[in-house]
Amino acid sequence: MLEVQHVSKIYEGKIAYKALTDIQFTIEDGEFVGIMGPSGSGKTTLLNMIATIDRPTTGEILIGNRNINKLRKNELAEFRRRELGFVFQDFNLLNTLTIEENIVLPLTLDGRPVREMKQKAAAIAERLGISSIMNKRTYEISGGQAQRTAIARAMIHSPQLLLADEPTGNLDSKSARDVMEMLEQLNQEEKKTMMLVTHDAVAASYCSRVIFIRDGHLYSEIHRGENRQAFFQKIIDTLSLLGGHSSDISSIRV
Repeated sequence: MLEVQHVSKIYEGKIAYKALTDIQFTIEDGEFVGIMGPSGSGKTTLLNMIATIDRPTTGEILIGNRNINKLRKNELAEFRRRELGFVFQDFNLLNTLTIEENIVLPLTLDGRPVREMKQKAAAIAERLGISSIMNKRTYEISGGQAQRTAIARAMIHSPQLLLADEPTGNLDSKSARDVMEMLEQLNQEEKKTMMLVTHDAVAASYCSRVIFIRDGHLYSEIHRGENRQAFFQKIIDTLSLLGGHSSDISSIRV
């Protein structure tokens, strides 16, 4: 599904800065993988390159066997719109639109018929438990409902890969757990391939595998197994070995 092949990223300037060095990993179809590391480790740089927002200096990124670095500008825009789904920390919803209109935005940009958009929106809203707020505006709903809306918008066009950037960062602990349980359920029941970038060990414990980055290099990876509590503890232990600021390590226990 996703292949990151010997990717490095150098930002040019008076003093060149190497954000990533020889990153290599694969995410298989249906996997739910977390990316973690201290602030400044290169997580966001990696996410931006996989999201086609930025390009690697060296190396290649393949999504569904397509080398995204070789796509032309118009092909890249279409690929991003049709094959990728995005969930952000700050939701990125449009205040001028209703919840339903926000959800169908990717289909609107693709010129899909109104009837098809409404049917798909109703189906995914019911799946995510937000049918009752479809006619409301973003300022009339809770943070948890806003993130569910953002997930619905990210999933409505059935992307190959869902990318989530700190999706629980602006949520209280209960809403964060609800969102992560929902993502886990989408992954398990619908075999959606997902990559999550997060500082939060609780959020990461819902993944099937977590890859750790330190100073732009791959540091290690761990697999979940059956016990999420034990996996959470392994994540905490690895983060403490990685170092970084205290804010990089969640103190919340599962």
